[in-house]
Amino acid sequence: MSEHPDGDEDAGAVRQASPSPVESVTCHEDLVRLLAEQFARADTSLRELQLRADRAGGTRLPRATCADMLAGRRFPRKALMVAFLRACQVPEDQLPAWERAWERLRVTRMPAGREEGRGIVTPGGAAPAARPAGPGEAAPAGVLGRGRRRAAVSAALAVLAAALAVSVVIDQRAASRRDASDGSGGSAGPGHLVSDDGRAFGPGGSSRFTVSVDTANTGVRLIRRLDVGVASQYATITVNGAPAGVWRELPGDGTYKWRDQVVELPRTLTAGRRSLTVVNTFVSSSLGFNEFLYVIEQQVNGDWSIADTVDVGPHHPASEASHDYHIVAEGWAGPQTFAYPPREEDWRVE
Repeated sequence: MSEHPDGDEDAGAVRQASPSPVESVTCHEDLVRLLAEQFARADTSLRELQLRADRAGGTRLPRATCADMLAGRRFPRKALMVAFLRACQVPEDQLPAWERAWERLRVTRMPAGREEGRGIVTPGGAAPAARPAGPGEAAPAGVLGRGRRRAAVSAALAVLAAALAVSVVIDQRAASRRDASDGSGGSAGPGHLVSDDGRAFGPGGSSRFTVSVDTANTGVRLIRRLDVGVASQYATITVNGAPAGVWRELPGDGTYKWRDQVVELPRTLTAGRRSLTVVNTFVSSSLGFNEFLYVIEQQVNGDWSIADTVDVGPHHPASEASHDYHIVAEGWAGPQTFAYPPREEDWRVE
């Protein structure tokens, strides 16, 4: 680092040469990352942010909407983003830079952040494609240097993902020819490929997260995406400190490893509640208890709908932070590409 005799003038020059990261936002994912950083710095909960916004008046901050914003599932309204930043106690003189970043993205509306395939695969829905890594997305036209590097990384990741998908299909088809059968003597199909990242814990371990539900609910289902290539995963469930059920043991499947396991929570623990704190505690397993995605379904006025989702894994820090996710005795974390069974009715298990 070079030294300068006039410290004050040079400090100003450094500030001019080093613009705020917000000024460098070029895509939705950049914006999501910076919003998540502000939320982490605020060291608070979405509930508290909602209360702060209510006390201030003006734009409200529904927790579910903020969770979607932090997870990158939706592009926020400018007023909501500004209210969120104010609730995070970002100084007023920094807000114009955030508004300019929002306006740049609004004009270009780059197709980032709407991850159509991140939810649990449901009957009749398409299997999600592998989620591209943020640093590998191509930058907009006119961005030099950095844009070329990002485009090159994106191309390399695309080739890698395609090769991985092809190899998985080939391995599954070979396994099907060897020893998989649909019960009528024919070979099973290649299944429905999905890429996702997750975590796992072992003996003495647990995971915890908090989700939002409607106080008018008359039933809540907890749905977990897991890798059943690890057999006999068994864990207890508590909701707000009370016993709520178990994740029962499932037989292992080395060919079609994805399943969506469903546990219906006792109504006495969910009725009239706005939030549920769920704790999963390890009991036994052939290797560990893994979790990739949680979907919370609720019944209101006789209709079932999705109340909240928790995307677990090192690639989803915003979702984990917004749901106060914690894990104890973590034994593994990372991405996987597996397949659901060929028949949609076999994707969900209890």
